Amino acid sequence: MRPDKFGTTRAGETVTRHTLLRDDLRVEVIDYGAVVTAIEVPDREGRWANVVLALDTVAGYETVSPHFGAIAGRYANRIARGRFTLDGTTYALPINEPPNTMHGGPEGFSRRLWRATEADGTRLALRRRSPDGEEGFPGRLDVEVVYSLPEAGTLRIDYRAVTDRPTVLNLTNHSYFNLAGEGTGDVMDHVVQVCADAYAPTNATQIPTGDLAPVAGTPFDFCDPVALGARIRQGHEQIVRAGGYDHAFVLRGPAGTLRPAASCHCPASGRRLAIATTQPALQLYSGNNLDGSLVGPSGRTYRSGDGVCFETQGFPDAPNHPNFPSMVLRPGETFRSSTTYRFSTL
Repeated sequence: MRPDKFGTTRAGETVTRHTLLRDDLRVEVIDYGAVVTAIEVPDREGRWANVVLALDTVAGYETVSPHFGAIAGRYANRIARGRFTLDGTTYALPINEPPNTMHGGPEGFSRRLWRATEADGTRLALRRRSPDGEEGFPGRLDVEVVYSLPEAGTLRIDYRAVTDRPTVLNLTNHSYFNLAGEGTGDVMDHVVQVCADAYAPTNATQIPTGDLAPVAGTPFDFCDPVALGARIRQGHEQIVRAGGYDHAFVLRGPAGTLRPAASCHCPASGRRLAIATTQPALQLYSGNNLDGSLVGPSGRTYRSGDGVCFETQGFPDAPNHPNFPSMVLRPGETFRSSTTYRFSTL
């Protein structure tokens, strides 16, 4: 399908929408923020729906989007107090979620225009150069994200980056899923499984304490499939603090290999999503901060719990925790990661 104009940024830049299609999977991506604006799949009755939360305008993605469908970076998730030390030098980042830096800062990758270098019906490559010092991060970074539909029902995202100076890097896609269809209400009935035996508890500002805690016997135990909302109102300190789930889970198996990470099933529609990744962690986020102020393409408002994120990534605040897997990238190295999203029906 031919690319089409999605809109224009405040700076007058044209934003282009690309459509990928293979069998029963249709994906739309814009080059602003490398945002996935739609993933359309049929339910068990063959009825199609978009299963990710989205906005209708470029202005919405520029100003109010909570990173719907975007590539978050240069460092996805939080960095405590907007500071980290690398090779003896301390770097200060802009604070955009006081007192921390979130998803690379207020002008992170999700609010930048990317350049399409390859586009056909089943594959889209987007690139951008993040200059040295952008949002306070050291080193010029050349990054590529490739969206592809390698087989029926599967969306794959491949990430690649190189740098000319030592830097830190954490990339993820921040899609909010609702397998009943965007705008249909909350996802608390979605049955979730996460391939993790431990998670990273956080402090009062949602920064990991540095400890890794077992999920067994807690509301964080998704080793067996369970409804997302089954324990979300329990008085567990971590749940209360975050207003739901917003935590990194330690995925089983060696990072760097593509292995199962999570699955999600909507009993009402029959749609199922299975996620695999090479990344070490998965941030499970239950859309706690959606407050009814945003309206999706359906014309319906998004409220708390109306979408769930499965953010495959490195650990939050890893530059400040030597015991976490390193997210440092050095000259001569190439960062690579892959995540697949496989859709089916039950």
